[in-house]
Amino acid sequence: MFARCKCLKHYVASRSPQYFAGAVAVMLAIVVLVLPSAYVIEMPGPTQDVLGKVDGDDVIAVSGTQVRTYKDSGKLLLVTVSASGVPGYPIVNAQAVWAWVNPHMEIMPREAVVPVGQTADEYQQKVDSDMSGSQDEASSVGLKYVKNHASELGVDASLLQGAHVAMHVDKIGGPSAGMMYTLGLIDKLTAANESGGQTIAGTGTINAKGKVGKIGGIRLKMLGAKRDGATWFLAPKDNCSEVVGHVPQGLRDVKVATLDEAYQALVAIGKGQGDQLPHCTA
Repeated sequence: MFARCKCLKHYVASRSPQYFAGAVAVMLAIVVLVLPSAYVIEMPGPTQDVLGKVDGDDVIAVSGTQVRTYKDSGKLLLVTVSASGVPGYPIVNAQAVWAWVNPHMEIMPREAVVPVGQTADEYQQKVDSDMSGSQDEASSVGLKYVKNHASELGVDASLLQGAHVAMHVDKIGGPSAGMMYTLGLIDKLTAANESGGQTIAGTGTINAKGKVGKIGGIRLKMLGAKRDGATWFLAPKDNCSEVVGHVPQGLRDVKVATLDEAYQALVAIGKGQGDQLPHCTA
């Protein structure tokens, strides 16, 4: 036992100062990597077919004594971005380092994404409020569009009096699904098979005048759309500078600025006439 201790002392004594400095640096690096990070990581999030169901309930449910709804053979996907490092979803520096080198992730300072000092409850309330507002706007704008274009869409507008729309989706927040919710509502209220059986994704806010607004994270959202089988992507005109050069192979982008443009694009794609629709350009 004594001899072994003596050997250990000799071994330690034989190490150079550079050896101990290196060991300390490694330990410090490990400590830094496991400390909480001041960055937010974003990556492609889940998608949701607005014409489908969540936990057995329709994502878009329309009720009313005379209201009729119809099924479409295709899918209309709302797309999302998953964020880590926001309040309630902390990350460590090691995850931030990994995000720097991952081409399917984006990283940015937390203060560029959420207000300084925002709590987890405040963050959740904000994204839930944005989603609720988006759904309310989509319901109102969608019903108005169908009523205003009833003859073109083959709908008896009088049957929509008293119609009530409820939109339901779990664990997704923010305002950027507005356009796809609105298209989904119009699709459900018309007998036409607008999608032609295709999987069409898209993003963009919607306002009371039917303008499609700019959103964040569109490059990641296109990756999520491609991953989940979409071959077409409806992109807000104001996002085109971020779309150009980032469209995944096999996905075709379509530039839209208004709800009417988005709906006409949906119909054209369903009829096999989408090749002539406008791309985003630099």
